[in-house]
Amino acid sequence: MRTRIKWLLPTFFAALLLAALQPARAAGVTDTEIRIGNIMPYTGPLAAFASIGRAEAAYFDMINERGGINGRKIKFISRDDSSNPRTAIEQTHELVEQERVHLMFGSFGTPSNLATRTYLNERSIPQLFVASGDEEWAHPKRFPWTMGWQPTFRAEGRIYANYIQAAYPSRKIAVLWQNDQFGRDLFRGLQEGLGFTANMIVADIAIEADMSIDTQVEILKNSGAEVLVLNCAPPISARAIRRAAELGWHPQLVLVNAAASIANALRPAGLQNSVGVISTSFLKDASDTTWKDDSAIKEWLAFMDKYYPDGDKEDSNAIFGYAAAETLARVLTQCGDDLSRENIMRQAASLRNYQSTVAFPGITINTGPSDFHPIEQMRLVQFDGNAWQPIGDVIESAFLGAPGDK
Repeated sequence: MRTRIKWLLPTFFAALLLAALQPARAAGVTDTEIRIGNIMPYTGPLAAFASIGRAEAAYFDMINERGGINGRKIKFISRDDSSNPRTAIEQTHELVEQERVHLMFGSFGTPSNLATRTYLNERSIPQLFVASGDEEWAHPKRFPWTMGWQPTFRAEGRIYANYIQAAYPSRKIAVLWQNDQFGRDLFRGLQEGLGFTANMIVADIAIEADMSIDTQVEILKNSGAEVLVLNCAPPISARAIRRAAELGWHPQLVLVNAAASIANALRPAGLQNSVGVISTSFLKDASDTTWKDDSAIKEWLAFMDKYYPDGDKEDSNAIFGYAAAETLARVLTQCGDDLSRENIMRQAASLRNYQSTVAFPGITINTGPSDFHPIEQMRLVQFDGNAWQPIGDVIESAFLGAPGDK
């Protein structure tokens, strides 16, 4: 017996050493599966953005059908918070503690992600590619497990300011803005970009995401403004565009990227009322004939037909979700067999000139240990009645001088 034990001991210790050398895994990763959590407003005043989550789920269905990522299937578990931060906290706790997700990905909205950020960082759980343009997702020292994805709202506001200064100098400006952090950040960027000409903003009104805005549009019209910046969600933007047309008011319309959905804003507003609207984008518009022979857009359209047939191909939120999921797939692929949470964040912070297949040419993703701003480029676009047409070059200057980590 002693001889047998003596013979087994080296084998036992060798097994222990081999196990210690293996990449650490949490309950959300097995040899066949990676569990990923997500929070999305499938109901409530911001439900227009739910197609982000549906497109992401469809993308992972496609990936799984093709064999998964490095042999592992994605279990994507998405929950509804109705844009309520308290509900987001409850759902996130359940995803982590009961569903045992390995990371949170692409959750929507500033308030909900701010509400869950400390909880996730205290538990070293990645909060990756947050679907919000707030600057709060780029503090790698204070919140090393949280990273944004899209361009910041503040930089977007600067872009509109630069455009207005160049195309409509000395014109009076009115702003209808959403009374939350999203609305405040973009409005602040607009004011910063205008600089000493910010006094050309002759009227601004803050509104809630679910209110009627007929009276507010009339007030803005009576201000004499010739440029109207709509800094609010798609449904309100649609009502504002339609109401301005009903009043016979035809200012130059500037529509924020978050609301620049043909399906959710321009079509409900009336396409004829939306001709000439200016916005920004970093992703291709499948409706634009410029891309009719583009292989990536052909793949996108085939993807929608097969995996998200109920989705609207003119919904920019759907292509947003596709591109974000594509980025996460790239990160997980780079991880190889080391799917520790530490390595996932390391790979997310090691993207070099990565370009989504559906991004505009020249718009790339670059991250680093001290750079948690993946996308820092946009293009101005104008609606021609059918699609968004790019105007000008890729813009990077608006992103310079952004606050660093604090």
